[in-house]
Amino acid sequence: MPITLKSKNLAYIRFLNLIDVLDRINPGKKLDSTEESLLNKVVLSAHQNQIILVGDLISLTDLGSQATLHGRLKNLRAMGYIEMAVDEDGRKKHVVPTKLAMKRYEELSKCLEKAVRAV
Repeated sequence: MPITLKSKNLAYIRFLNLIDVLDRINPGKKLDSTEESLLNKVVLSAHQNQIILVGDLISLTDLGSQATLHGRLKNLRAMGYIEMAVDEDGRKKHVVPTKLAMKRYEELSKCLEKAVRAV
């Protein structure tokens, strides 16, 4: 028997549907859950004016192995969502979101606002 949700619980469902539409509009830029988590960390750090290093990100073992995370960072860089800047002494790389990444979060924010307004 299907479960029905009350109308006030549908905002998140509408949000997920709107995100799905965004992904279909831009299919080449779809992120997997690990890439999304990494990009979220990068954007949150930038928003808080904190520097996040590649080493910080690949040490997030709850998201995957170091090799997996390094590969996902390379994917994010290839898709244009992040840039890596070398530290002054050249030994550390910090990760920053690109304009494309910030545009993605602006679009997600619009989807969330639209879903909430529809309640």
